[in-house]
Amino acid sequence: MSTTRTIERTYPAVRTTEGGGFIVHRPFPTRMLMDFDPFLLLDEMGPVDYAPGEAKGAPDHPHRGFETVTYVLEGQFGHKDSAGHSGTLHAGDVQWMTAGAGVVHSEMPDPSFVATGGRVHGLQLWVNLPRSDKMIEPRYQEIPSTRIPVATSVDGKVRVKVIAGDALGAKAVIETRTPILYQHFTLQPGAQIVHPVPREYRVFAYGLSGTGLYGEGQQAIDAQKMVVFGNDGDSIALAAGDAPLDVLLFGGVPLNEPVVRYGPFVMNTEDEIRQAVIDYQAGRMGRITH
Repeated sequence: MSTTRTIERTYPAVRTTEGGGFIVHRPFPTRMLMDFDPFLLLDEMGPVDYAPGEAKGAPDHPHRGFETVTYVLEGQFGHKDSAGHSGTLHAGDVQWMTAGAGVVHSEMPDPSFVATGGRVHGLQLWVNLPRSDKMIEPRYQEIPSTRIPVATSVDGKVRVKVIAGDALGAKAVIETRTPILYQHFTLQPGAQIVHPVPREYRVFAYGLSGTGLYGEGQQAIDAQKMVVFGNDGDSIALAAGDAPLDVLLFGGVPLNEPVVRYGPFVMNTEDEIRQAVIDYQAGRMGRITH
């Protein structure tokens, strides 16, 4: 018999700045919640409207020991790295970067976007890698919006983009090192869904817009809040009130391994962090050619 998970607690997203000074809303890590195994960070970038010449990004910076997932909702994000990859993400696109042993990465707006200005809105998620995968070769999966599976409920009131995992019969095309789900639900006013999730997954939701009605009790929770579900069931209940609801659903199997983090390096021991710093300073993670 299916049981719906209860709400364990909620966390507000904290407004802060990152990179070259762009605004993010961050539910974790904060003083209230350091991580959500196997996830290390979630940033909502914007939404922000840039005037011509104002757009900001994240200049060259290294990563080791985890994966970064960038999902663009509005605007565009240019990227380049020390392995020779480069490109531009547009609205609806996803980049899944497995940093592994280490890569230097840059996420900056294209000069054309800086010149014209415009609205930027996106998400960045950090997914931890298990000890056995922390030093694997870096890898990119860049998936345009047209390739991300989309499914709709029978009544047409619930739509989901499946970035990882499966929902409403659609299965993600992205390959993940750690079993996770990452899904973008859009519910029309009055719509509701009971969505199955694996019992071994820890699960949370993050509202982008609208007031969501979460759990069997339909607890009303505003946008820019992280809703943590308990591990007491095999489904999640989502509903929209009088306005449309845009919400992201995340879940994953905990790694249950030590986490030692120093900025953009996430390893299992202090010695591994020291080695990451040494390797970066010695240029072993490469450099970006601009």
